[in-house]
This record gives sequence, structure tokens and C-alpha cells, in this order.
Amino acid sequence: MRPDWLYPPSSGRHDDMLTADGDLRAHWLEILDSLNGLEDIPDRQQKALRILRDDGATYNIYGDLNQQSTTWNLDLVPNVIGSEEWAEVESGLLERAELFNLVLRDIYGERSLVRNGVIPPEALFCHRGFLRACHGIQLPGEHDLILHAVDLIREPSGGFLVLGDRTQSPSGAGYALENRTVMSRVFPSLFRDSHVHRLSAFFQRLRAKLLSLSPDPAQARVALLTPGPHNETYFEHAYMANYMGFPLVQSDDLMVRNGRLWMKSLDGLKRVDVLLRRVDDWFCDPVELRSDSRLGVPGLLEVVRAGNLVVANPLGSGIIENPVFLKYLPQIARALLGRELRLPSVNTWWCGDAEDKQYVLANLKDMVIKPVYRKPGNMSVRACELDQNGLQQLAQRIEQDPLQYVAQPYLKAGHLPALDGSQLAPRPSVLRSFAVASAESYTLMPGGLTRSGAEENSFVIANQAGACSKDTWVVDSEPERLLSSEHAEEPVATREAESISLPSRVGENLFWMGRYAERAESTLRILRTTFMQFSSESPASPVVKTHLLQALQKMAILLPDNLPADQQLERWVRDGTLSNSIASNLNSMLFCADQAKELLSSDTFRIINDIRDALVKLPNELNNSLGSAPEEVLDPLVTALMAFAGLTQESMNRSFGWRFMELGRRLERAQQINTAIRGLLVPVVNENEQNRLAESLLLTLETLISYRRRYRGRMSVQTSLDLILLDKSNPRSLLYQLETIAEHLRALPHPATVLHELSDEERTLMQAEVLIKLTPLKELSSEEETSPSGQQNAPQEQPRQTPANAALQRDKLLSAMTRCHQLMGALNDQITDKYFDHREASQQLVRNSMEIL
Repeated sequence: MRPDWLYPPSSGRHDDMLTADGDLRAHWLEILDSLNGLEDIPDRQQKALRILRDDGATYNIYGDLNQQSTTWNLDLVPNVIGSEEWAEVESGLLERAELFNLVLRDIYGERSLVRNGVIPPEALFCHRGFLRACHGIQLPGEHDLILHAVDLIREPSGGFLVLGDRTQSPSGAGYALENRTVMSRVFPSLFRDSHVHRLSAFFQRLRAKLLSLSPDPAQARVALLTPGPHNETYFEHAYMANYMGFPLVQSDDLMVRNGRLWMKSLDGLKRVDVLLRRVDDWFCDPVELRSDSRLGVPGLLEVVRAGNLVVANPLGSGIIENPVFLKYLPQIARALLGRELRLPSVNTWWCGDAEDKQYVLANLKDMVIKPVYRKPGNMSVRACELDQNGLQQLAQRIEQDPLQYVAQPYLKAGHLPALDGSQLAPRPSVLRSFAVASAESYTLMPGGLTRSGAEENSFVIANQAGACSKDTWVVDSEPERLLSSEHAEEPVATREAESISLPSRVGENLFWMGRYAERAESTLRILRTTFMQFSSESPASPVVKTHLLQALQKMAILLPDNLPADQQLERWVRDGTLSNSIASNLNSMLFCADQAKELLSSDTFRIINDIRDALVKLPNELNNSLGSAPEEVLDPLVTALMAFAGLTQESMNRSFGWRFMELGRRLERAQQINTAIRGLLVPVVNENEQNRLAESLLLTLETLISYRRRYRGRMSVQTSLDLILLDKSNPRSLLYQLETIAEHLRALPHPATVLHELSDEERTLMQAEVLIKLTPLKELSSEEETSPSGQQNAPQEQPRQTPANAALQRDKLLSAMTRCHQLMGALNDQITDKYFDHREASQQLVRNSMEIL
């Protein structure tokens, strides 16, 4: 054993790896021997970080303005628990889940615990988690509490102690699964040889349970409700929805109508039977609960009361998280189970009890004071860290509102070994276990999610405070038997229409992801062309430079005219606040990708991360290359965007989501081709400059090589227009985009009708196609001289030098492109109105008095 891997055990704390004498515990021997033989631990740590990042595994840190989303932190040393010890813990956790299921059903039913004096009424009715509106609501079957999570630590004696319960929307199960996936890839042999109990059965049981809550399990429509991408655990929401095959929805995706909950899908409203929520109780219904909530669905509670929707965990289950219950748990267990609990909980004093308050104030220095209801900014206080003035203020707050505080002793959580560079170091740790209701009882996840503090004596062990996660291994001497009955509980599902599982919001985000990706690529290409023309061996003339910059201006880039050209181009790349800049378009694309995260593959997200990295590095690299070859700095972004387009083309099913993404891409490409033509081919200049502008356009559209091979290098406006307007074999021609858009429109859902007339969007698209097809190229490429008085002179056959008092341009080309641009804008609006616009306002009629607490 490497000597730097062993550290002296800390006094007063249990160490899971070492005995009090410093010897290794038996279940750690094989694990550490295997790790000890690996000389590439740092490389494996980097591999784990790369996998997590490629998977998009993130955690949002609230209040971090510089980097709100950070890659999930995983320590490579697992938390190892022997199967025999885990069996004892498992029985206690299952018993606890059964007990709290009975408590939840009693609270919103008979309330015998209050009537019989087991718990005081103030402990229930004065807690914000108690929702009077949920009285009488019961789920089908024996279990109201579908998911139950418990936070445990090791006592100095080595036994497990319960710190608290999580029942509203317990987080962490998805991260535990991600940790397991990463560890099995980083240490495949060690994982296999250690006979680690698998996690898949837990998620299969969860999926089966959710389906069984529907009146018709074979036709059940289940959705996972998330607060959105800014929530701290949004990755987990998308990950679990994808893993279990349920649509991920936000409040804007749902609406209540005719006493039922509906999801706004691409072809109308689809009924939702079961909702797995990750939104806290008070935010779920702005009509009956918190009126300022934008995370919930107006009228949701009424649908639940009517029995037309099952919410898991049920609304009102947040009352179980009340730490006051820990004080009365022994009496509750005797009343409901007739016995003492196997698994002890932390000693708790409630300041709402006169004797407890007196004890707490007399021993305040030794206590941790906690609010009975968790909310941002209302944190636990370790009294021993306060000075005398702080202690007095804390005592005053307790005296003013004693019902809202509990006290617990300061506990030293047991240590687990963690990697600190190349060494092992002790870190205090908390294990969160997960139980899911099954047919008769509960099924426990083997292990759970372990979190370790950032320092050896960390008081707060939470991801928001920099904690690191661990995979939790329940190890056995023999391989775990895989039971074929794991799937038996799940009903056989029939194939549903693909639109049912795609909310219109997700379709809209895919549509705009395609648009922004194409816009960023097109602008990168023309910017790269401009840089090349500015710094080529034969520099472009001032006229060519002017028209190139004007072409950029036509893309809605508004910059001061007095800025030098180099500064204009530099701002256009890096300034994220500038509308349609490179940074702005890419940031918008990344935002849309995050909104549709559950539909994108890990390979696609690997490319998205490459784009994110390149965007961060771009300003510095651009500064270093402005004097030499700035166009080369843009190449990695262009390559990454091309890879992104290729992956989505080859890896996504031809579903409605893919079609909307392609619609956005093709519509945007049509607009970009149009803009480039208006900027570079409409102006008439002398022949050399005209050839230079045409060459720049062809280079930007990636068709210069095809043009040279077809036309043997002879440059003309008419042949250039032939290739980029009418050539249907050219994937970057305007007509190719219009015909591809028509194909996608035909495949989208349409309202049932007996009429055979074209839809509005098909009619608009046909107008654009007819305009392009019926206008002769000779007319489009002809020149017309506009005199200072505005009168047009006769068309010119060949380009010539522009007189000082006249401007030459191709008016028919300008007119056709302008009209086509307008039609594409109208098509965008028609698609949006038809498939994405489902807005409805809500209003709270009666204000809930608990909102002010």
C-alpha cells in the first residue's frame, strides 16, 4: 500500500476506511489494493471529468454570476459498504418509508396523530408545508408516498444516523446513476470484480410504479415536470426523463382544460395522466398556492382533487420534511407501527415546546439551530461559531417565533477517503438513500448518492457549498443475480404517436437551435471570407471591402460607421451583447440546445461543449491573430458547427423534433443566401471587382470549387446565380432550401380537413418557389443605372466603371431577393403561430394567507 494513501484516523469521528488503530477495514482491502496498483489515477480522474462533461452532467450554482453551471464533481474513490451491513440499513430505511407513507395518509385524511395527541397541532398546522387544499387527496393503491429519500451520516460508533427526510421532489437519484455510469467506464475491471449491486432495478421499479398510477397503464401518459434549465439539478431532470422514456415538460408546456391536465404537443393538446414533479409544493399552482409562481400550472390542484391526475410525490408531501417530526418520531412509530424504529434519528428539540425551548436557550452554544421550513437564505446556524452578540440575536429570533425553529446537537459526520491530488484525505460525508413504492412495499436503491465535504472539518456538506460526490458501492462476495422479473411489473405499452412525447416548447427550441446554428455558421463563413480578402496576397480594392462590410451590415449588425474596419469585424465576432454577432448567435444556440437537452445524444453534446469552449477562447485567440491570419481562428468554430450539423443529421430519428430543427436550419440558410446575394451581387462594379465579389460569395457558400469545375473558372453573375439560386443538386442553393422546407412541411401534423387547399405556409412557400423559378437569370443579372434623380436608364449588357454621378445595381435581382426575404419572414411567423403559440393567461382569485410566511 502506498504510504501517502494512508492518513491517521481523526479522533471523535468514525472513519469508514480505517479502524481506530489505523488498520484498513476488511471491505476496503480489495478496493484499495486495486487502486494502489494503478499509476494513472490522475489520467483516470481526467477521463471521468471528460465523460461527465461530454454527458452534459452539470450542477447550477446559485449566485455564481461568472459561471452558473459547473461540471458535476465526482471523486474516484467510492463509498464502499458491505452487503451484510447494507441489509441491516436497508430494513431500517424500508421501515421508515412505510411509516412516513402512513403519516402522509393520516395528515391529509383522519389526522388521528393530532386527535390522539401524538403530535401537537401546532407542529402540523403552523408549518408551511401543510397544504389544507390537499385534504382528502389519496393516490390509487396502498402508497401515497412514491419516492422517499433519507440523509444519513456515520456516528462516532460507526452506526448510521438519520439527519432528515426528503419527500417533495427528492434529488440525487439521477446523479447517482450518472456516477455509476462514469465509474464503470473509468474502472471497468475493478467495478466488475467487486460485485457491486446494480442500480437499474430501482429505475425500472420507478418507471413501472408511475405507469401503474394511470387508470390505463398500457396507455399511460407520464411526464416529468421541471422548473427549467436554471434549476440547480436540471441535468438530472433531463437525464431521468430520457432514461425512463418520459417527456420533460415545463409549466408553459402544460395547461388545464375541462378538468384535466394537457400537454401542448405539436399537433394539439395531449392528456397527461401522471406527473412526476421536480417543483416544490408551493410553486405548483399559482391559482391556489403561490400566486407569483411561474413554475407551476394554473388549476393543477383542482385536477388532482377531481381524480383526473396523479402527482408524484403528491402535493402537500413537503410536510414530511418538517424536522419537528423527528422529535415525535418514536411516539409516531409506536402509534402507527406498534414498535420502535430500527434506524435512529438525530436528537431534535422543538422550540415550540416550552421545555425544549428552555433547554435549547440554556445550551445554545452547543446547538445547531435549523428553520423548520427550508427556503433560500434561511440556513442552519452553528451557534458555537457566533460571538456573544450573535448568540443574543439568535436567542431573540427564537423567542420571537419559537414555532419556526428546531435545535440539534452538532454532529461530526464520519470520514470517507477522498482523492486530494495524488493522495487520500479524510472528508466528512453524507449518504442519501432512495426508496420507491412498488406493488406491496418499497424498493431501495442499493447505496445511493454520497457527498463529501470540501474540507476535513466541513460543517455544510452540500453541492452549493462545493461538496464532491461519490459513487456508493454495495459490494458482495459473489456476483449479484439478475432477476428476470424486474420488468414484470411494467405493463406492455402500445406505440403512441411521436408528437405525444414532444412538447411544442421543445419543438420550438429545436427550430431555433437550427436557425441559430445556421446563422452562426453563415456569418462565420462570410466573416472568414472578409478576413481573407482583407489580408490576401492581392488585397481587395476599397470598393470590394466596402461591399463586403455592407453585406455584413445587412445581417442587422449595427456598428458605428466611424470605427475602423478591423475593429468592426472584431466586435462582430466577440461582442455577445451585439445583436446577431457570432457570440450572440452561438449563445442563443447553446441556450436552445440546453432547453432540448433530453433529445440530444451524448456525442452531440460533446460537440456542443467544443463549441462552448471555442467561444470562450475566441476573444484571446482573436487578439493574438489580428495582425496575421485572423480567419484561422474561426476555423475550429466552423468545423464544430459542421460536425454538429452532421451528427444531428445522422443520429436523430426523423421525428417531428428533427424536422423542426431542419426547418429552422433550411429557412435560415435561405435567408442568409438571400442576404449575401443582395450584398454582393446586386451592386454593379467594374469587371475585376465584380469577379472578386462573386468569388467571395461562392467561397462563403462553399460552392467555389463546384463552380470552377463546372464553368472552368470563368466568372459571371449569371452563372453564379444559376448555381446558388436554381441548382437543386447544390445543398447550398436557394431552391434546394425551398424544396427541402416543402418536404418537411408536408411531414408535419396538420388539422384534419376534407378540403384539399394548401395551408398558409405551403402557399407562402410556393410563392417564393414560383418567384425564383419563373424569373429569367438574364433579367436577374442585368444592370440598371439609377441616376441622381431616381430615374432608371437602359439596362447594360456588360459591367462597366460606375460614373461618379450614378449608381449601378441589379434592380430586378434586388426586387426578387427582397420579396423572397419577406416571404421567408412570413413563413417563419406562420410556422410559429401554427405549432408553437399556445399562450394562456392565469389569475389567482383568492390569495392564500400562507404566502406571507
